[in-house]
Amino acid sequence: MQQNVSLAPLTTLGIGGPAKYFVNAESVDDVRASVEWARARGEPLLVLAGGSNVLIADEGFDGLVLHIALRGMTVESEGIVKVAAGERWDDVVAMAVSKNWAGIECLSGIPGTAGATPIQNVGAYGQDVSETIVRVEVLERSTGRVLWMTNAECEFEYRDSVFKRAARDRSIVLSVTFRLRPNGEPSLRYPELQQFAGRDLQGVRDAVIAIRRRKGMVLDPDDPDSRSDGSFFMNPIVSTVPGDMPHFPAGDRFKLSAAWLIEHAGFQKGFVHGRVGLSSKHTLAIINRGGGTAREVRELVAMIQDRVRERFGVELQPEPNFIGFPSSDRRRV
Repeated sequence: MQQNVSLAPLTTLGIGGPAKYFVNAESVDDVRASVEWARARGEPLLVLAGGSNVLIADEGFDGLVLHIALRGMTVESEGIVKVAAGERWDDVVAMAVSKNWAGIECLSGIPGTAGATPIQNVGAYGQDVSETIVRVEVLERSTGRVLWMTNAECEFEYRDSVFKRAARDRSIVLSVTFRLRPNGEPSLRYPELQQFAGRDLQGVRDAVIAIRRRKGMVLDPDDPDSRSDGSFFMNPIVSTVPGDMPHFPAGDRFKLSAAWLIEHAGFQKGFVHGRVGLSSKHTLAIINRGGGTAREVRELVAMIQDRVRERFGVELQPEPNFIGFPSSDRRRV
């Protein structure tokens, strides 16, 4: 158990104050003991993994931060692999591609850990992890029991799952089991990837990483545009398309381009707000330009949301979780 540990270095945005208490959990017993310790003392509990999808308040977190460091990838049978929650996600994709197992190749280059993928239903370029997840192993906080949840029980939706709703404070992800397709064809649903038809899984992985790198969406210490949470806003899903703007089918509804909305609301690549701003490569990424604060990020988020709402009547929803802010002061409109 440590005290007053800075959380900024544990996030891809590089922003956030200290944790009152901090534990690096390398086993299920560590996770269980930490949950019990926090409950016995009435301390709030924050589960943190790769830190790629959070905005932590400048004041930090007034409780126990449980850093998930569970490791291991176990091949259970051909194409089926159980991955510990603390494994780097891109290492999982690289492993699958090296075995010629299809299903997650378009999710290459995404920062964070495997355990976070079912929570957010991580997706990119036409693929979502929900298509390949068989089950999720969780620790039930109230009892300390280890349970298995099926794909259906995870209630996956676009960038959403039961772990962001009913199970948000009830379960902690310990591992995820994926069913991939041995010798399967790569997914080329997304227009940006269709030019790579005919390539093998490794070729598609390389193409995805190259595209993401051009957008500053691959972590790189030499690229200031990559000091971000990735895409900060979700693409809105609407019943009717307001005006003449790019849109894509989403069941019986339509998906709009958040990047298009932001740019046409007057925010260009490289827009600066104090010590934060928008990436010079992609308007969806809010970056820390050096010494940025959570307050500045939230100000920029509010500016963008207000302008898009006024111009198009569309609500932009942030993807990252806001941590350490008073519930009455969270801008999640």
